[in-house]
Amino acid sequence: MPRRFIDLSIFLENDVITDPPFMRPKITYQSHMDTMPDAERFFPGLTADAMPGGEGFAAAETVTLTTHNGTHLDAPWHFHPTQDGGKPALTIDEVPLEWCFQPGVKLDFRHLPDGHVVTAAEVEAELARIGHVLQPLDIVLVNTAAGGAVGNPDFVNIGCGMGYEATMYLTSRGVRVTGTDAWSWDAPFSHTARRVAETGDYSLVWEGHRAGRDIGYCHLEKLHNLEALPPHGFTVSCFPHKIRGASAGWTRAVAILED
Repeated sequence: MPRRFIDLSIFLENDVITDPPFMRPKITYQSHMDTMPDAERFFPGLTADAMPGGEGFAAAETVTLTTHNGTHLDAPWHFHPTQDGGKPALTIDEVPLEWCFQPGVKLDFRHLPDGHVVTAAEVEAELARIGHVLQPLDIVLVNTAAGGAVGNPDFVNIGCGMGYEATMYLTSRGVRVTGTDAWSWDAPFSHTARRVAETGDYSLVWEGHRAGRDIGYCHLEKLHNLEALPPHGFTVSCFPHKIRGASAGWTRAVAILED
């Protein structure tokens, strides 16, 4: 049976805004000629003219970034030191690989306003609309207004977020990996800050993330192209880079459809 692959990852690049200024990645590109001094470390006396075609040695890039740049998978350790009633939280290198290759489900919340905090009732209603009953280890992806805003200077403030009760609704049914095309699984900080200022309730800060204290789970952030997916009937592959003891790992998230 033929397979179709849909790339769910954003580019890691210098000029398209997908992070706040203080945490944007920096990529330095070296051409084939730029790396000739490096080649000479291995082959003394080597010149570009001596190389086939006279085009130098090898193209290369130096990248400065955090584990939360680009499309990435957050580990429970990112949210809190413990999970599941006080157990040590999993770091990204400890996340079970079987969590990262499972049937996918897409919840379409593009109509919800920026800063809206999705409730358990809204998740339940959307699952009913698409006719899907959650199964343990389903990977649940949330399509928000941020999906169409990559590169917008205000990207980090766009899209709805998943609250504590919505997250617990998913994880209490066996979901262990979720994802969003927004900058954060939670509502944008700018909107949360206003609610905190109005209420004085600091439990609203990162409430979706911190649901991982009660049930450990991972979530993908800065996904892309979720609009191309059906509500269900696809597989998600999102294996993270193996960084020892880290809070997150970059991933080339992909949806696989059997046509």
